[in-house]
Amino acid sequence: MRHALACTLLLASALSRLAVAYAQTDEIQVYDASIAAPGVFNLTWHNNYTPSGASTPRFPGGLVANHTLNGVPEWAYGVTDWFEAGLYLPLYSINNGGAATFNGFKLRTLFVVPQADQRSFFYGINFEFSYNTAHWDTRRYTQEIRPIIGARFGPVDVIFNPILDNSYQGFSRLDFAPATRIAYNLSRVWAVAAEEYDDFGPLRSFYSSAQQQHQLYAVVDYRGKPWSVEAGAGFGLTAASDAVVIKLILSRDLN
Repeated sequence: MRHALACTLLLASALSRLAVAYAQTDEIQVYDASIAAPGVFNLTWHNNYTPSGASTPRFPGGLVANHTLNGVPEWAYGVTDWFEAGLYLPLYSINNGGAATFNGFKLRTLFVVPQADQRSFFYGINFEFSYNTAHWDTRRYTQEIRPIIGARFGPVDVIFNPILDNSYQGFSRLDFAPATRIAYNLSRVWAVAAEEYDDFGPLRSFYSSAQQQHQLYAVVDYRGKPWSVEAGAGFGLTAASDAVVIKLILSRDLN
C-alpha cells in the first residue's frame, strides 16, 4: 500500500510538471486596443507552428507541441466605437503526420477607449470564454481576462497585456501570463517589434524559474489593404518553453 501510494504521488508530481512545461496556445498576439469600426465584420486568421518544441504531451492524452500547427479563424464585429464582439471557430491543430484535431471554440468581448490608434495613452479589457476538448486542456471551460495598457512615444509603441487565465478554481489559482510589445513604426504601414510572452503560474504561488515559460519574439507588421499581416519567430528563454515557434496572423475587413 505504501509503495502504491508513493508511486501515485510521484506520478502526480511528474504530470504537474508536464502541465507547467508544455502548454500550447492558438493565439500569439499582444492586443493594442484596436477594434473593427461599428457595423464592420473582420476576419483574423491566427496560425503558429512549432519546429522545435516539447515532444511530450503536457498531460495524458494531450497534444504534442513539436512539429504541430495550431490555428483559428477569429470572426469579429464592431458593435460600437468602444465594443467589439468575437468568435474563435474552429480551433484546430495539425500534427507532423497531417492528422487534424478540433480543439474547441471561444467567445470574446473586447472593450476599449474609442479611437485608441489616435491616442498617446490607450487602454481596454478583453474577456474570452473557452470551450476546450479533452486533448487541448484538462478543464472543459476556461476564461482569459486580458487588460490592455499602452502608450506611444513618437514612432515607438509600448503595450502591456497583464493576462490572467481563469480555470474557475478561485482567485488564487488565476494564472499570470502577461504579454508585452515594444514596436517601432517605420511608416504608416510597416512596423518592427519585440514581443515577450510569459507564464509565471498561479497567483498564490508562482512556478519556480525552471518551470516558468518565457518566449521572446521578433515581429514584422504590415498594415495594408485589403490584408494586414503580422509575422514573427519566437525563441524560448527557459527550459520549460518551446525552443522555436513561428507565428503568422492575417487580417482583413469583410465588408
